[in-house]
Amino acid sequence: QVQLVESGGGLVQAGGSLRLSCAASGRTFTTYGVGWFRQAPGKEREFVARISWSSGNTHYADSVKGRFTISRDNAKNTVYLQMNSLKPEDTAVYYCAADSSPLMSTSSGRYDYWGQGTQVTVSS
Repeated sequence: QVQLVESGGGLVQAGGSLRLSCAASGRTFTTYGVGWFRQAPGKEREFVARISWSSGNTHYADSVKGRFTISRDNAKNTVYLQMNSLKPEDTAVYYCAADSSPLMSTSSGRYDYWGQGTQVTVSS
């Protein structure tokens, strides 16, 4: 099993920044990468970004490209999501998830382990 714990959410004004963390523990060696997803009230969960543990290869949703940066610290088994130039439409619960497949999936259904989520609220 793999356990994931997110932190770093909060309330920020539009144009501001936040950094989310996702700390992984357990059998992390069974996973290939970590993704960030978000879900706003009344909307489906959507892909934000993902990163491979080994290669560091990244992939972003078009809506966050150029504003968000995903990174990882393998020694700490932690993945980060630096979010800059935040917009009110970025408001959502943000989840990290671990993928046991080597494919760079953007589908939430492909991920095996999930954190509890952290709330990000961007005021206008």
